[in-house]
Amino acid sequence: MSRPTKNNMLKYQAVVAWIFLSAAANQDPFLPCDNDIYCYGDILHTVQRSLIFKDSKTFVDMKLRYEPSVVRSNYQFLIDKYGPHPPKDKVEAFVEHNFNAPGFEFEPWEPQDWTDNPAFLKGIDNQDLRKWASELNAFWKQLGRHIRKDVESSKDRYSMIYVDNPVIVPGGRFMEFYYWDQFWILKGLLHCEMTETVRGMLENFFQMVQTLGYIPNGGRIYYKRSHPPLLIPMVKDYVDHTKNSSFLQNNIHTLDKEFDFWMQHRTYNLTVAGNNYTVVRYNVEVGRPRPEAYNPDYDLASGLDDPVAQTELFMHLKTAAESGLDFSSRWFVPDNDSTVGVLRDSKTRFVIPVDLNVLILRNAKLMQGFHNQLGNTNKSQYYSDIAKLWETTINSVFWNDTEGSWFDYVDIENHIGHKTEFYPGNVLPLILNLPSMTKKTPQVINYLEQVGVLTFPGGIPSSLEQTGEQWDFPNAWAPHVHWFIESLEASGHRYGKKLAALTAQKWISNNYLTYRTHRNTMFEKYDAVNVGSAGGGGEYDVVIGFGWSNGVILDLLHKYGSSLKAPNLFSNGSTNLLLAAEILVMSVCLSFCVSRI
Repeated sequence: MSRPTKNNMLKYQAVVAWIFLSAAANQDPFLPCDNDIYCYGDILHTVQRSLIFKDSKTFVDMKLRYEPSVVRSNYQFLIDKYGPHPPKDKVEAFVEHNFNAPGFEFEPWEPQDWTDNPAFLKGIDNQDLRKWASELNAFWKQLGRHIRKDVESSKDRYSMIYVDNPVIVPGGRFMEFYYWDQFWILKGLLHCEMTETVRGMLENFFQMVQTLGYIPNGGRIYYKRSHPPLLIPMVKDYVDHTKNSSFLQNNIHTLDKEFDFWMQHRTYNLTVAGNNYTVVRYNVEVGRPRPEAYNPDYDLASGLDDPVAQTELFMHLKTAAESGLDFSSRWFVPDNDSTVGVLRDSKTRFVIPVDLNVLILRNAKLMQGFHNQLGNTNKSQYYSDIAKLWETTINSVFWNDTEGSWFDYVDIENHIGHKTEFYPGNVLPLILNLPSMTKKTPQVINYLEQVGVLTFPGGIPSSLEQTGEQWDFPNAWAPHVHWFIESLEASGHRYGKKLAALTAQKWISNNYLTYRTHRNTMFEKYDAVNVGSAGGGGEYDVVIGFGWSNGVILDLLHKYGSSLKAPNLFSNGSTNLLLAAEILVMSVCLSFCVSRI
């Protein structure tokens, strides 16, 4: 483990002092949501615990038919007549009388900048894949939403947060926009030349940063938490694509504010080997069930007798949701180290994620470049100092030389140290293309080979732990697979780049086969083992649509379109054995090469 130099430590102390002074001077915007219908209170509890909806999210996405005071009065009448636990059919009647079904927030909208033949399609050599990309391009029209002005003028009747511009949503139960989803959705939109739609979606985020102080998990008032910080690289993608430097100039201070939120409200002081480091973690300190997942949270916590333990569990569950990985063994810290653990063992607030700290470092470097481009020398230097500190921290805190990889760091009594299980975020430092990290690529590739994660035909699983949670084995998710590919590609290593291309081919094949054998449907997650199958597990049914899956496929087809192949379908739906054999041979050859690094 490397030690900070004296010069770095002086810079570290100065920057960290600024971070903590700023945090003390700024009130945390993450006060609990104060809406006593959608976020907490007797109405929420009674309706959700009556189990009249399969999915807890259904109720909190409904619109009030009347003013909140009238709905409260009607609820009190229900309680006065039937007591504190009214019959299920009476609760159902109350909901039907006082609420509209979800979906009233939107009006019809079709993107005006949509085109049926974006130029990038010409770069896809395979005819079947080109046709598929064209079909995915058409999906943007189905996933577009425009929020009615009534949501702005009657906001107390909705859980939806009003934004001015139309959005692209993930699909299925997710009828609102989500923060980190937009990163991959925007990539796909830019390839499809929908720059005005992208600009509007970015302006929605700017609106939220200015009014709320942060970007919430999603576009609902009950999402009192954020998501992986990806606004800054979204702006980078947009500006690089459009060359619109005035857009950057006009919004740079909003990007500063978004960066500051993470510095002021998500930093954590960590001591490793006698050295102090400032790291960033996900952290939501609201100790009650998530409104959109009220029943699963309530049922899980009811197995704990201690009210304090219940409150802490709610915080850990909400923190996991802030990470985007709800839920995963990645956040489990069981008392017995010999077991993987279960959801009730979640200690998310004390698992310091390596990939989140990589995102902070990347954001700092991007902001350094933005301010340098705009001639803001002092600001550019400020971000440069932060980037250098975080580079040292990532290599000092998260790198494990014995295993040959970066890992999350657990900071909880009796469990201090690296969490050495495989998760795709372990390799994300390579995406930065920094010499201090890319020089470790041979060790990282050896590590990937040793744990066996490169052998799966359908892509990279989100873990190797089979817990039944949706962010665990055998599920593979577009964001993880995309970052895995990007990281190995950015390493510059010969075999790393070959592994990136191979993983891209596996992911394309899995998504394409699933699409063609499921009535031209894209899913939010896939099975890394059974090619041609959607993923499963978790607290809700698998969702179709699907925004980020579409965006990742379009990005991979743009980058690797000259070499990717489409698996053919026989009449019985089996895969083309020739392509499968070719992928297998590539995997074996790469494994042999890796073993000789």
